Amino acid sequence: MSRILFFILIIIAVNLNISAFAATHFALSGRIIDEENHALKDVVVEINKVKAVTNEIGEFSVNAAINDVYQLKFTKDGYFQSIQTFSHFELQQQSSKITDISLVKKASKRVMLAFGGDVMMGRRYYRPYFDDPVLIHLDNKLDNSKAIVQHIKPYMSLADYAAVNLETQIADEKPEESAPKSVTFYSEPEVLAALTWAGIDYVSLGNNHTYDYMDSGLQSTLAFLKQSELGYSGAGVDEESALKAHTETIKNTEFAMLGYVGWEGSANPTQTANDQHGGAAYGSMKNILKSVSEQVEKNKVTIVQYHGSQEYANSPTGVTEQRLKSSLDAGAALAIAHHPHVTQGLELYNNKLIAYSMGNFIFDQNFSATQHSFILYVWLDDGKFHRAEIVPLYVKGYKPTPATGMHRYTVMKRLTELSKQRNTLIMPSGGHGVIRANNQTPSEKLTLAIDPVNGEKVIPLYQLPWHRTITHVELPDDNVGYRLGTNLINGSDFESFATFDSPERGWIFQRSATTLNDFGASGQRSLHIKLAAAKPSTFGMQSFRRVYKASSAMTVKAKFNVQAAVKINFYWQGRKTRQKLLDAFDNSPKHLIGTTELTANEKWQHVELDFNSPRIGYKSYRVIAEITLQDGTSSAIDIDDFALIEWQSAFSKNIQPNFYNTLSYQTAYIGVDKVISAPVMIKFSH
Repeated sequence: MSRILFFILIIIAVNLNISAFAATHFALSGRIIDEENHALKDVVVEINKVKAVTNEIGEFSVNAAINDVYQLKFTKDGYFQSIQTFSHFELQQQSSKITDISLVKKASKRVMLAFGGDVMMGRRYYRPYFDDPVLIHLDNKLDNSKAIVQHIKPYMSLADYAAVNLETQIADEKPEESAPKSVTFYSEPEVLAALTWAGIDYVSLGNNHTYDYMDSGLQSTLAFLKQSELGYSGAGVDEESALKAHTETIKNTEFAMLGYVGWEGSANPTQTANDQHGGAAYGSMKNILKSVSEQVEKNKVTIVQYHGSQEYANSPTGVTEQRLKSSLDAGAALAIAHHPHVTQGLELYNNKLIAYSMGNFIFDQNFSATQHSFILYVWLDDGKFHRAEIVPLYVKGYKPTPATGMHRYTVMKRLTELSKQRNTLIMPSGGHGVIRANNQTPSEKLTLAIDPVNGEKVIPLYQLPWHRTITHVELPDDNVGYRLGTNLINGSDFESFATFDSPERGWIFQRSATTLNDFGASGQRSLHIKLAAAKPSTFGMQSFRRVYKASSAMTVKAKFNVQAAVKINFYWQGRKTRQKLLDAFDNSPKHLIGTTELTANEKWQHVELDFNSPRIGYKSYRVIAEITLQDGTSSAIDIDDFALIEWQSAFSKNIQPNFYNTLSYQTAYIGVDKVISAPVMIKFSH
């Protein structure tokens, strides 16, 4: 009897240990392949310092300590190393299974380049709005600057050569004389050391902020760059030096880097260099063709970086497109563009790659459209395009971080759909996107069932494959109409709220009264706000949404868990066309969207309110909620899934979606005009 009891105790102890391990660890699995879809064995997979090795069929499985995010590193002799990052929540949605990840084989004269977008590390990095934490302190500028780039350092350091657009002048104090323009930038010299530390090798100066403080600022910038380890081009003390290429030998191949700005500017003096003053290199067609041809004739692999098009636009201007394509026709190997501060599509043009806008890389813009970006890897074989890979980024609290979850979906969905319009296909490799030289479209189709949540008429689609386009929407009731929409608020599900040691700066709330929950209505995170009867608590968008469509059908959607009765008023507040930002915060009237009253309930309660966005006279707007406690002197409320949905189509009963604008392809929500209880069947193509 004692022996039986002994074995029972052992079994209980083992089960307890297994349960304890399962509660603290998370099993991840996946498969590593080469570019021909062949399994790769003996790939070392490192996840948060835990290692595994792929088997004969390329599969791996590893138990890692539970964390908000997991950084995976893949290493195999003869292949370029790869890094990918996933959130715990998104892996749970995928049943812990990661989409196949393909590695690039090393080859003679195969060079891996990395590109990021616009960089500026001044202004609100030192003097933030809304009592947000200061990111760069005057007594610790270098370490603070490094902290801003620490999360993208592993990614940029993988490349043989990495480049960004330096959209700021460099000075150790603000120059006295500025150009006659409304917005001027300068950053302190520590930004250059931080970029070098993060793996950046080159900066383009061909942009509209290189001459913000005219010759004194330009000379300061050039002097600090000469003291740094960074290569640069795209500006100079006269036109000849501005158009001069930076040359570099990478893996025994000669490269030339050229940078341009696409317009001279209306100020006097102009922002472009001439024989009377310095400035950026003017990217006229004549200048581009001449300077590119000079480098091609010297047998240099020539990379063009161009600053042009319109801010916050979905597509490049015709001028930008023609100049970039003409540069490739003249022999350039690759064209990278920036300036819109939002991402635009990519195009394989005669098997040469164009990136029409990289978006922001390190910047302090507050509105959400500018916070989704990417790193672009490009592999060239002796100057010929081999492959590109897109690493989605979320500029979180002014810091570039790997985009996970809904941020990954937003970045990749936008780039994929915009690139499809240019007959360029982006396919998944794990959580990244890949463009291959053959650019062939797979023929297989996919059908998925989306379950509605009881009583809700707005359904999120972030769990859907971002690389596929919806072709059919089949509803369980022929009398129900549907519409497709996008979300104008970043981080609506709060799953990334506390990741990467970088606080969100997109929400307005009382910080001393707010904490992050380890549970949520749809995921693992929500916000907990203490309420007092003395005054309403305000929650919502901290900054005005600048990129929106006027007079659009909108829905504000949120879920609340309340411990006592509350009344919630939802408002929209606009910023007039010429109104100063801080004046808009303080003085713009609030327009009531609607009111909802909630009673105490252990279950989550959802709210959906429809309204129309401002029609004319506003450059931006935001949505806020005022929460008033109805019972007692103090209580609390939990908030989750707070979204502002801009509908990109009207209600329709046609099973084939009506994609009548660019954003309608970038669907993140489906809305129905009647509550449904059965699944929605969605069909996709590539």
